[in-house]
Amino acid sequence: MEALLRPPVELWSTLVAFATAAIAILAPWALMMPPGVAYGAGTVLGLIGLIRGRQAWRVLRYQGNMRRLPIYKVRSRKIPLSRRKLFLGRGFRWTQKHTQRLRDTIRPEVQRYVQPGTLYQWVRRKEVAWESVPILSLLAQLFRVRAWWNPLAPLPAVGGKPALHAVEPDEQDVWMDIGERVGHTLVLGTTRVGKTRLAEILITQDIRRGDVVIVFDPKGDAGLLRRVYAEAKRAGRTKDFYMFHLGFPQVSARYNAIGNFSRITEVATRIANQLPSEGNSAAFKEFAWRFVNIIARALVALNRRPDYQQVRRYINDIEPLFTEYAEAHLDAHGAEDWKEQVEELSSKISERNLPAALRGRSKEAIALMRHLQTQDLYDPVLDGLVSAFKYDKTYFDKIVSSVGPLMEKLTTGNIAELISPDYLDEQDTRPIFEWMEVIRRKGIVYVGLDALTDTTVASAVGNSMFADLVSVAGHIYKHGVDGDSIDTPPTISMHADEFNELIGDEFVPLLNKAGGAGFQVTAYTQTWSDVEARIGNRAKAGQVAGNFNTMIMLRVKELATAEMLTDQLPKVEVFTLMSVSGVNDSSDPGSGIDFSSRNEDRISVSEVPLLTPAELITLPKGQAFALLEGGQLWKIRMPLPATDSDMPETLTEITNEMERTYITNDHWYRVQEPWWAAAPDVSEPELEPEASDG
Repeated sequence: MEALLRPPVELWSTLVAFATAAIAILAPWALMMPPGVAYGAGTVLGLIGLIRGRQAWRVLRYQGNMRRLPIYKVRSRKIPLSRRKLFLGRGFRWTQKHTQRLRDTIRPEVQRYVQPGTLYQWVRRKEVAWESVPILSLLAQLFRVRAWWNPLAPLPAVGGKPALHAVEPDEQDVWMDIGERVGHTLVLGTTRVGKTRLAEILITQDIRRGDVVIVFDPKGDAGLLRRVYAEAKRAGRTKDFYMFHLGFPQVSARYNAIGNFSRITEVATRIANQLPSEGNSAAFKEFAWRFVNIIARALVALNRRPDYQQVRRYINDIEPLFTEYAEAHLDAHGAEDWKEQVEELSSKISERNLPAALRGRSKEAIALMRHLQTQDLYDPVLDGLVSAFKYDKTYFDKIVSSVGPLMEKLTTGNIAELISPDYLDEQDTRPIFEWMEVIRRKGIVYVGLDALTDTTVASAVGNSMFADLVSVAGHIYKHGVDGDSIDTPPTISMHADEFNELIGDEFVPLLNKAGGAGFQVTAYTQTWSDVEARIGNRAKAGQVAGNFNTMIMLRVKELATAEMLTDQLPKVEVFTLMSVSGVNDSSDPGSGIDFSSRNEDRISVSEVPLLTPAELITLPKGQAFALLEGGQLWKIRMPLPATDSDMPETLTEITNEMERTYITNDHWYRVQEPWWAAAPDVSEPELEPEASDG
């Protein structure tokens, strides 16, 4: 058994050994020794003094760390980097020894070695009492200064229980094997305890390592954006940095959330998945999916890229799309005089003789429909458009009513220009990015969804991006990035802050199927109940949790969340020292013994959990427990951020820098043409992507 919470009695041995060694060397006659023997004895005593001094220092350092851990700061450029390992911070592997030491700290007789001293507590009280006293307020300010000359400086505002890390004074750098990241990482921690700081550390390494980095930030944290941009700049990758931010549309890059897909049905799925599906809403969701799919198929057949603006327009009025597609279809497959035939039919149409469903429609559109019905020209897209066109307008509005409000939110204001970009507007120099091109360029994308302003829009755009990424992952898995499936897929590091705001049916395939395409997800959230509430199904939430092989848990306030970690840990045996004393009277009057007494120490063994939820709830800020590489428990603390001189101060500074490296949208459009786009004009040369050098 260890005894580290006690007076450092080794100091007396150290003092006596050094004093006797000094006497033996300086005055050997005082010890009645010949000089040669005295010098040897002095050397041996000095070694004994060093050994005992080292033992005393171990006890003093252990007790000092119990009250105040040393400050741990690292500048971003000094964060360790490895091609095979991921740096998490400094710490140690938690074993039975540390559980034993932690239990020792709660005994009443050792509290003076664990808690700050009486003088420290008196100073803290006086800081408040003297705050408004004219002269003493200056002394109170001195007490608050954190400097080497102030032994009574206040503890860092990290809260928690310092003993959780102090139980191991010999900490080391903690690394995680980079190959484990494909199994995905889950970071749990309540608000303001260091999740974003951990994200910065991991993102910094991913950027410097040259990975494709995608950061989803529902809140749009300006500090995280500045950090991502600063790291991209330090790594010389600013030309590959793109910022998509719903809160700052005037400086954001643009992205068509439904413009890229492997299958045309993905467009309808991405939109319909944002609609409620409980109870009676499920039927309306299916109707909405069908009509969005009809619109998307028609747009693609017309060589037009789908976007939210067009879907909203044709959901409200299908007639213009039907007319345009029907005319294009008849131009390609109809008779040469189809226009004359349609005009003749149009002239014979009488409003009063029309069925109720067609009243209010244009005569030209009705004539087109009737002409097509007389022709033997079956086309599945046209068939869908005709069926939608024949619906009564009132009935049609009812069955697609669930999708209308969503499309209004996605196509209102400046946000519409971001998620429904006009590829041919040469006056708009904001770039349009696409995930496959970002991966080819090994780009860095920061996505700020501004969820505090509008949760619905943030969720819809975020989930559409995830669905797009799943489609891209499937393409990479089958064909590779450049069409060669034997190529090693690129490493795509995705960081999803506020994971509970983003989780949906689109995110799950990224976790359980996209690893083979190089995706490695790091998700951050406050509690697991947030994820369960978002999904609405405990079993599905368990399915999601089962896809995270690595778990890092900071301070949490929910017992169920803490048990996600502690329930995976074994139980260990701890030892308890118990003092027993007793007195027995002698009942024999003839005996010379009146009583007998005894004193003994008993060591008992009990089985306790390696870690309990109570410890996770009392973690200081910036500290965490990590379950790495198949169940190894590590205790880590992250470095505090140090001020970097090259850190951009404001968003304006970032955007000014980005303007010099933005790639204009027309170049992007020509580089990444979809398979269904019209063939380029041979008279106009293909343009390669090029960046303006300012």
